[in-house]
Amino acid sequence: MSKEIGITIKKADDLSEWYTQVVTKAELADYAPIKGFMVLRPYGYSIWERIRDYLDQRFKETGHSNAYFPFLIPESFLKREAEHFKGFTPEVFWVTHAGGNELSEKLAVRPTSETIIYDTYSKWVRSWRDLPLLINLWNSVLRAEITATRPFIRTSEFLWQEGHTVHATKEDADKEVLLILEIYRKLVEEQLAIPVLSGYKSEREKFVGALYTTTLEAMMPDGKAIQMGTSHNLGQNFSKPFEIKYLGKDEETHYAWTTSWGVTWRLIGAMILLHGDDRGLILPPLIAPIQVVIVPIYYKDADTQAITNKVQSVAEALTKAGLMAYVDLREQYTPGWKFNEWELKGVPVRLEIGPKEVEYHHVTLVRRDNSERLQVKDDSSVAETEKCLDEIQKTLFANAKSLLDALASQATDYGQFRRILNDRGGFVRACWCGSTECEDAIKSETGATIRTIPLTPERPFATCIRCGSKADKVVYLAKSY
Repeated sequence: MSKEIGITIKKADDLSEWYTQVVTKAELADYAPIKGFMVLRPYGYSIWERIRDYLDQRFKETGHSNAYFPFLIPESFLKREAEHFKGFTPEVFWVTHAGGNELSEKLAVRPTSETIIYDTYSKWVRSWRDLPLLINLWNSVLRAEITATRPFIRTSEFLWQEGHTVHATKEDADKEVLLILEIYRKLVEEQLAIPVLSGYKSEREKFVGALYTTTLEAMMPDGKAIQMGTSHNLGQNFSKPFEIKYLGKDEETHYAWTTSWGVTWRLIGAMILLHGDDRGLILPPLIAPIQVVIVPIYYKDADTQAITNKVQSVAEALTKAGLMAYVDLREQYTPGWKFNEWELKGVPVRLEIGPKEVEYHHVTLVRRDNSERLQVKDDSSVAETEKCLDEIQKTLFANAKSLLDALASQATDYGQFRRILNDRGGFVRACWCGSTECEDAIKSETGATIRTIPLTPERPFATCIRCGSKADKVVYLAKSY
């Protein structure tokens, strides 16, 4: 593969340029002709489909159903929850005309769907028998907040799923919030091989209009955090203005409790940043749309039919075993060119089959993560491939966990805290008094924010990292994307 096609920058030298090259040259996405937008190419979309299919199954297993709501939201709907409206107004794209006619009311292009959904829920919820109402959406949203496009990480439009549920009590809503957070954690850690910290957002960082927000936070190689998913208890902050009420078993009318939760294609960006190397993308096997690529090697005077027969036989056996295998039969490219291309695209395992493999009744297996080459006997090729894929999945997570541990520090005073952020970044465990003034000062002076407050409270081990007064919380801070 020529330098023009392959990655031309080392990941450690320029992470931003390396990332851009991986995204575009691995044919995951491309830049759109509109600032802040990107085109999701088929290979990138196939990864999103794997994420979608996993979550969709988990949601349905826990009683959730899919629906769809309008893309345009009346301005008056957003205004009905004041904090929510104030938080989203700077990011909203507005529709003001229909053809040549000015609209009597501006319409917001969906920045999130709470308001349009909860207006409808007020019609659907009448009795305790209607609860819980558990609905998920697969759609896209637009937020006009982008100064520089970074595919998957920061774009004005992004694919996501957003769940919206209604419950009879706060306790039921609390259970829903943690149920979804755990589903997200399993996706991120067990499928994407990305270790995370779980916890609560601070009042300043929570979702606008929420009672509280829970979050999953991951750490990238440059010492910056990425929010991987959030789950919110909205309390009655939306049910009251939207009149979501139900008649309880006690024959009294009660306001319901609502939750919302979501993840975006930012998951793909984090996976690229964390697992990729100087040759390109490395995909965890459980999320890879192609787990095994088979490359036939035809030499001059080789028995091409015997090679082809073996390639087809191995592909059928892998597929029968439930693996996603792809045979690269393109004649216009050499085997070496194909090797490099599939390495760039991050396919976990490559199987090479040529004259020697036919003669000696084996296949050559190559791991993408460490380039290890193995000769595997034909009768054990499926089992060895499965074993290899399992090892790659575990190795990627272990390597990412080692990075997370290496980029985790503890600080007891502000000077130490600032030195850590400047020297290496990462998560900094520190104590906080709980005041917004200190939180705002930390962000203004260092660029770091409170990424998470542990789900299980930890005992303070020092005074407040910013003001030095008594601390009542242990928090994890970091700079972020």
